[in-house]
Amino acid sequence: MNKDVPGTLMPAASLVRFSRSLLALPLAALIAGCATTATDTRSANERTLESLKQPSEQQICYDREAEPYTPLVDAHFHPRPFGGPAIPPEKLHAMLEGQGVRFVNYFGIGQILELDSGCDYYLDCPGVTAVPSIKNDFVNGMETVAYPNDNLHITLSMTFMDLAHPENVVELIELYDQEYPGMFSWSGELNVVKQALLKNNHEPATMQSIDQWAPFMEVLEERDIPVTFHSDLGNDANPTEHLPLMKHILATYPDNKVVWAHMGLSKELGKMNPVQHVTILKSLLDKYPNLMLDISWDVLYNEYHQWGDIYIPFFNEYSTRILPGTDFVAAASKADDQYGKELDVTSRALKALDDDAFHNIALGANYFRLMDLDYNAPQVCPSDDKTQTQ
Repeated sequence: MNKDVPGTLMPAASLVRFSRSLLALPLAALIAGCATTATDTRSANERTLESLKQPSEQQICYDREAEPYTPLVDAHFHPRPFGGPAIPPEKLHAMLEGQGVRFVNYFGIGQILELDSGCDYYLDCPGVTAVPSIKNDFVNGMETVAYPNDNLHITLSMTFMDLAHPENVVELIELYDQEYPGMFSWSGELNVVKQALLKNNHEPATMQSIDQWAPFMEVLEERDIPVTFHSDLGNDANPTEHLPLMKHILATYPDNKVVWAHMGLSKELGKMNPVQHVTILKSLLDKYPNLMLDISWDVLYNEYHQWGDIYIPFFNEYSTRILPGTDFVAAASKADDQYGKELDVTSRALKALDDDAFHNIALGANYFRLMDLDYNAPQVCPSDDKTQTQ
């Protein structure tokens, strides 16, 4: 399957060298970083998409004291909003390039708000139904073809699946094959249970409906397509209330490449004991080798300010199982600098990682391996030699 998307080359911006003293800050300050903004610390990464096709050892090593701590990959990005107008494609591409992102997953929001509601965001419109639909995916497909970009690798994702009613999913995948042959190489973000959407008539999946996924999960497995699930772990009243759903998914479909969005966290679960959370994650990662986690969404960092002493060692230990992302939703009403701000917040943990973990997560090694892409993550410069060149 051809996973590359054609495009046009844009000039790269210059690097901003940020101070060594920033890296010497205490870990908690690095994670919190409340006063830091994207503009303060960096501009775009100079590395082009083409340069990442070279073997790792032939690329200029990555100088973590001079180059951005933000990732080359945004594996969780929504170019379409829940409702209302989106940021225009060319502006969107410039925004991603301007922040040094070279690989992006286009997650069309599969549960869009009723078209005649006039609503842009589901939390502002309780009672308005979020309807599973193919609309956003098809728009993403059309715009990716119409606005190519040689310096941005776009992975298109199928997000239409109604996990509570999966009867026609395989039929709709065949429609995608007909209309966009070979173009959709990911699936998700799919909502197993998303408590924030319950007021918009979201119907969570059940044990019984999960069993009915077998036909489409077989298609995804045969095509080696990863699937990202949003499945809330629980809430402050019961932190593990919905954990049995994810356990059932993993036990039923162990051969599928599954990515658990946001590590199961949400606004409804802002007070979970980090030790308990990491213990659950380690157990599942150890048991299911095809499971990966994404650390997208600024909620994770806004709710868990002082998590560095627990989560950073976990990220380092399981660094081959983590994907970076923003969970940015590209509503036209957002300020021009909003993506940079969200990218900065969701990248704060990355600057505290060890070099191996930074290489795997931020520089894309995990993403390239998962997608079997012909790209390579640059090696991190040795700490005692930051002058290595090609």
